[in-house]
Amino acid sequence: MPLPTLLADFVGLVFPQVCLACQDPLSRGEDHLCTACRAQLPYTDYHRLPAKDNPLARRFWGKLPVEHAFSYLRFQKHGRVQHLLHQLKYRGQQDVGRVLGRWYGQELAEAGFATAFDLILPVPLHARKLAQRGYNQADSFAEGLATGLGLPWQADGLRRITRTDSQTRKNRLERWQNVAEVFEVAQPEQVAGRRILVVDDVLTTGATLEACAAVLLAAGAATVSVATIATADR
Repeated sequence: MPLPTLLADFVGLVFPQVCLACQDPLSRGEDHLCTACRAQLPYTDYHRLPAKDNPLARRFWGKLPVEHAFSYLRFQKHGRVQHLLHQLKYRGQQDVGRVLGRWYGQELAEAGFATAFDLILPVPLHARKLAQRGYNQADSFAEGLATGLGLPWQADGLRRITRTDSQTRKNRLERWQNVAEVFEVAQPEQVAGRRILVVDDVLTTGATLEACAAVLLAAGAATVSVATIATADR
């Protein structure tokens, strides 16, 4: 057995890597999630559906001309996806976003979407919250998607100019009022005429993504599409 493999096995025995979903030790060749958890994740496969049959796309009908709407997983309370998102958002496990983004980006590329976008932009955090948390969870997902799709991404393409309250316990109208007019495009010339994919961790009502899409379209983006790690059923 090659020496690097022996060393890796020894390190794995002393400091075992664990699955980010179930916390069981990973086997050789497993990448952040064990094979069992990866097989049991609740995938949406929305990117395989015609637009008229995509329930996520229908959420934006009559509001904004969103070109494509994707979400990798279904959010289920107390399930693996909620645990993964908690690890990403509150435990500093940015690898969750990167690996899920890379896997999803590869699936989107295989489905023919690698040429559908020019630039990936994550939904931004307010500067104060970013300083408190130390990172934006949407950045890691954007980075992973960019790797999987072979596209550029930009962390500061959108700016949040007003700090908002938590969206967790708000209804749809309250969520929209909470995020209306709080985003701006940092450099409009960088999005003008380009096909933008805006990404976030979770889509609930879609109010945050709608607000981002609105300012991008106003800045001259050719099209705006949205993608999230997970979507919550309404």
